[in-house]
Amino acid sequence: MDWQEKWTWEQILAGEGPWRKSSHFLLTHLLIDLIKRSTPARIINVSSLAHFWGIINLDDINSEKGYDKKKAYSQSKLANVLFTSSLAKSLQDTAVTVYSLHPGIVQTDLHLNAPVMKMISPFTKTSVQGAQTTIYCAVAPELETESGGYYR
Repeated sequence: MDWQEKWTWEQILAGEGPWRKSSHFLLTHLLIDLIKRSTPARIINVSSLAHFWGIINLDDINSEKGYDKKKAYSQSKLANVLFTSSLAKSLQDTAVTVYSLHPGIVQTDLHLNAPVMKMISPFTKTSVQGAQTTIYCAVAPELETESGGYYR
């Protein structure tokens, strides 16, 4: 069965499927030589606190034996954090630093109709507030010598 038979377009557009785990990795590795030539440089991977509940299931890495949306999401966010840590180690003798972060629960149209969002909306961030951690990792002078960290 190919990916078009397994995944609906709705799932693909929502970012579900095996590419959720591989997209950060693939894009970074396609650009890594250019990034190294553009130093000092920073690589930022947006993750989630959901990574704490993630388990990397090596026996079913692409969820072919069974798909659970929450488990897949947590696994993908854990993969982002682990990739950030590994990449930071491999780039330690360069002027490229790497960070992963949790932006918070941000009010977006992605979960607009989810009933739980109505309940927790007083505790969510606007998109401007949610962007602050990413901006901090991108420009904070005190992070120039830090690499591999996780920020919230």
